[in-house]
Amino acid sequence: MINTYNRKKLVNVVIFFAENTQNCGKIKLLKLLYFLDFRHFKETGKSVTGLDYSAWKMGPVPVSFFEELSGNMKSDLSEAIKISTIGNLQKIIPRKDFDSINFSKREKKILEYLVYIFKTAKAKDMIESAHFKNSPWEKTKNEKGLFQPIDYFLAIDDSPASISFEDAQDRVRERDEMYKSFGTGP
Repeated sequence: MINTYNRKKLVNVVIFFAENTQNCGKIKLLKLLYFLDFRHFKETGKSVTGLDYSAWKMGPVPVSFFEELSGNMKSDLSEAIKISTIGNLQKIIPRKDFDSINFSKREKKILEYLVYIFKTAKAKDMIESAHFKNSPWEKTKNEKGLFQPIDYFLAIDDSPASISFEDAQDRVRERDEMYKSFGTGP
């Protein structure tokens, strides 16, 4: 279960990508969410949206959110966006403006970067981007198999932008303790 804070951020991320990229359909959105969450985790030890991803054949999928987009949207999401079918594209159209109040500078920077890279990209091109060698999706698919959860820790590497594995573990542990202490959490 996603906490309220992450849920507000998730809804606003969807609005942001729908407002700022061309032909933002469900598949493109799911790829953008994956890139956002795993890049942010790599740098900080924390995802932006709190979504859990699985390794599907065509790439990483936040299953519960995919099901929500494909079925009954919760009221906060249906008030924020609508999905309009245009040919084969299920285009996401914002009903509200993006609210940046809950986002850090780093999160905003990653959002802007992803828009810069993928503004005009089509979903099929983004599928290939998520399948790079040694990506968290590929490692999960090859080591655990399809439809298995993708561990965020697979995003951590030895690049200068990456947090250390130990620091990420500490941050996850601290967050879990906070959630337990305050009775909230994912």
